[in-house]
Amino acid sequence: MSTAQAHDFATAATPLSEPRPEIAVRLDGVLKRFGDSIALQKVSLKIHEGEFITLLGPSGCGKTTLLNLIAGFAEADTGEIFIDNQLVTDTPPYQREIGIVFQNYALFPHMSVTKNVGYGLRMRGVPKAEINERVAQALELVKLHGYGERKPSELSGGQQQRVALARALVIRPKVLLLDEPFSALDKNLRLSMQIELKEIQRKLGVTTVFVTHDQSEALSMSDRVVVMSAGHIRQIGDPDTIYRRPEDPFVASFVGDVNILPGRYMSHDDQATLEISGNSLRLPKERVQAKVGDRLDIHVRPENIQLDNLGPHSLLSATVVAHAFQGDHVDIHLHVPSLGDSRLFVRQSGLNSLRRWPVGAVAGLTFDDEGVCAFTAADQT
Repeated sequence: MSTAQAHDFATAATPLSEPRPEIAVRLDGVLKRFGDSIALQKVSLKIHEGEFITLLGPSGCGKTTLLNLIAGFAEADTGEIFIDNQLVTDTPPYQREIGIVFQNYALFPHMSVTKNVGYGLRMRGVPKAEINERVAQALELVKLHGYGERKPSELSGGQQQRVALARALVIRPKVLLLDEPFSALDKNLRLSMQIELKEIQRKLGVTTVFVTHDQSEALSMSDRVVVMSAGHIRQIGDPDTIYRRPEDPFVASFVGDVNILPGRYMSHDDQATLEISGNSLRLPKERVQAKVGDRLDIHVRPENIQLDNLGPHSLLSATVVAHAFQGDHVDIHLHVPSLGDSRLFVRQSGLNSLRRWPVGAVAGLTFDDEGVCAFTAADQT
């Protein structure tokens, strides 16, 4: 597909003389119950035009419920939902101008690829000649030119996923919704599809809401990430902020790998002074969500712990107990006597780490404060 065709494909449904609003989707105080259980707790969220935003959280956190509310597959008990600045809280799904890709693709097995992709256009009464042109453009966009006459059973999982994506995009939706679309794919195919999807989304500029429980997927693909837990939004931010500046202990522990150490908030001046096993650690005050005197859970990313010869500069002393070789990095597991039974792990690149720090070696630990934050201890809140 040429650049001009891609532009036409993305913008034909919206006249250039009518600029679209900056906020593509807005939820105001949306609450959803299932029986006695509250799935969403008065959620408010603004999604910008052309943004790729990911709803991230564990199973049962409410992310798919939120997606279904935007799609119109579920009804909010209270609150309002707007798409393109139009109130759609009570609008049926087929009138919301959304495209959706399900986890299982939901292709019609008896229809060809061409028929599957053109289904939504036929239901909208689009003329046959226009359907043929738009389906051909959509299949070229997802790199399935020449596959139009095949049935879904004749396609690989990745190809079926592309058909589902083409079907969602061919209607030129105002919002594209994706419910864990890569969960059935193997790792390598999943990674390549992530790249392809992001390229397509950028080319078309379509507002996209993506649901996943995979942290690396969310961090690598998103303009912003919405971290959810137990029906609440815990934090919204760009991937770097979510990873490096978590606002609460759930986000700090759920997004990425982390070590959690016990400590205490001793004092602060221009920085905060924390105590760990009788030693002091200085941090920027904004990275400590607690009061002076509180016991702390100190979260430290494994890549921000440095191993060196034990000396007066060391914050902690540790003994190497195991290695986990991961290809591009090594996780070195450590026993820290001053922390009792607690174990830490350090992430380092290269095989030199295995040779320098064999099992049984004693090392001194220091922390790069870029990967450290602290919260009032969970058993104290």
